[in-house]
Amino acid sequence: MKSVTLLGVGCLWLLATGCAVNSATSSGRSADRPAPESEVTSALGWGVKPLLPAPQPQTLPKVKPAKAIGWPQDQSPIAMTGFKVTRFAAGLDHPRWLLVLPNGDVLVAESDAPDRGSARGGLVGWIAKRVMRYAGSSLPSANRISLLRDVDEDGVADLKVAFIENLNSPFGMALHENVLFVANTDAVLAFDYVEGRTRIDTPGRVVLALPAQAPNSHWTKNLLLDAQANRLFVAVGSNSNIGELGAPQEVGRAAIWAVDLETFDAEIYARGLRNPVGMALHPKTGALWTVVNERDQLGDDLVPDYLGEVAQGDDYGWPTRYWGVLRDPRVSEDWPEASGSVDNLSMTAMRQAGARSPSIRVPAYALGAHTASLGLAFYANDAMPAFQSGAIIGQHGSWNREPKSGYQVLFVPFDTSGQPVGMPLPILTGFLDDQGQAMGRPVGVVIDQSGGILVADDVGGVVWRVSP
Repeated sequence: MKSVTLLGVGCLWLLATGCAVNSATSSGRSADRPAPESEVTSALGWGVKPLLPAPQPQTLPKVKPAKAIGWPQDQSPIAMTGFKVTRFAAGLDHPRWLLVLPNGDVLVAESDAPDRGSARGGLVGWIAKRVMRYAGSSLPSANRISLLRDVDEDGVADLKVAFIENLNSPFGMALHENVLFVANTDAVLAFDYVEGRTRIDTPGRVVLALPAQAPNSHWTKNLLLDAQANRLFVAVGSNSNIGELGAPQEVGRAAIWAVDLETFDAEIYARGLRNPVGMALHPKTGALWTVVNERDQLGDDLVPDYLGEVAQGDDYGWPTRYWGVLRDPRVSEDWPEASGSVDNLSMTAMRQAGARSPSIRVPAYALGAHTASLGLAFYANDAMPAFQSGAIIGQHGSWNREPKSGYQVLFVPFDTSGQPVGMPLPILTGFLDDQGQAMGRPVGVVIDQSGGILVADDVGGVVWRVSP
C-alpha cells in the first residue's frame, strides 16, 4: 500500500458526468447561500449539478467553529414564511436523534461522543478537545433515550421521562413489531417494547457488534428498517478523514450494512460513504436515501456534503474519489479495500461484499461544503402540502469553514420520478446570532403523527416543532 500523501494541485478537474466545474470565485455567491431556483440551475457546492472548484489541499484543517452559547429564553429559530416554530420539549441534554412511535410518543437520544481515552493524545488531542468544548460538545454523554409524550395534543410534550439509561453514546433507533433496536456507538441492541410503557429497565441484547476502535472519529451509528421490514440498515461512518490511519482502521466503516432480522446475518449493502448519517425511505418509490458528510482539508468549498440514493452494491468512492469521478489528490489510487477483522467486530456473519465496484456512483444532490448535513426525513403528510414528498434535512453546521455554512433546516424538492430538483428552501434558520455564535445546532429531523416537523437541537437542548 502506498501511503496517503498531501499534494498541492492547481488545475481544474473536469467532470465527465455533466456536472459543471468552475473556480471558487466564478460563481459570485457563497456556498452557504444558494441562489433561488429562479436565478440559477446550479450553484457552488449545491444542487443536482453543483459547481465544484479546484481542490486546495491543506496540511492542517481550518478551525472556525461557532461558539456554542445556547438559546436566550425569548428567542427561537426563524421559520420560513407561512409556518411557525415552537418548543416541543426543552431542558434536554444534547438531543441528537428522534423516533416517532406508533402511539405518537417520541423517543429522543440524548448523547455525546464516547470517552476516547488516550486515543487523541498529544497536541492534536488537546486541540480537538478545546474545539469540541468551544462548539458545545464537551460534556460527558447523558447516554440515555428519553420519552416525550404530548398528552393533550397541543404540540408541546407534557411528559418527559428517562426511557432507557446506561447506554453507550446511543444514536439511531428503529422499532420492528415488539422489538426496539438502539444503536450504541459499539453495538446494535434489542429491547422488548410494550406500547405505552414509559420505561425499559431490562438490559438490551447485543445483536450486532459495530466498529468502534480508537479514535472512533465518526461515533454516531444510525438505524432504519427497509421497505419490507425484514432488514435493518446500519449506517457506519469512517474512522478518519481520507483513510490516513490505514485500511485496518476502516474495517466495516464508511458503509451502510444490511442486517437480516431473522438470522441477524449482516453484510455490506453499500460502501464508499465517508459518513452516512441520516437515512430515509422515499414515500413513493421506497428507495433508500442517505445524507453523507464528505471529506475535509480540500478548501472551503470542497467537498460538498450530499444526498444520495443507495442501492445494494453501490460504491460512492471514498476515500480515493469524490463526486463520482474526481480523484482526491492526497490518496493513492491503490488504497486497499478495508478487509480482515478486528476484535470488536466479533460477529462472524459480518462479511465484506466483494471487491470494489469499477463504477463509482455520482451523488444525486449537493448540500454545500462542510455543512454537516445529518438529519433526513421525507415529508408524506397532508398537514403541510408545500413539503409533500420532498426531503427535510438538518444541517448541524461547519467547524472548519469561513464563512460558516449549514446551521439550518432545509427542504429539498423532489420530482414525480422520485429525484431531487432545483435549489433548497430554508425551513428553519437563525441558529447563529449576529456575532456568529451558535444558539443551536440542528441534528435529527422526523415527522410527527400530526404532520409537524420535529428537529433535535443538541446545542440548544431543545426539540423544535415546525407547523402551519
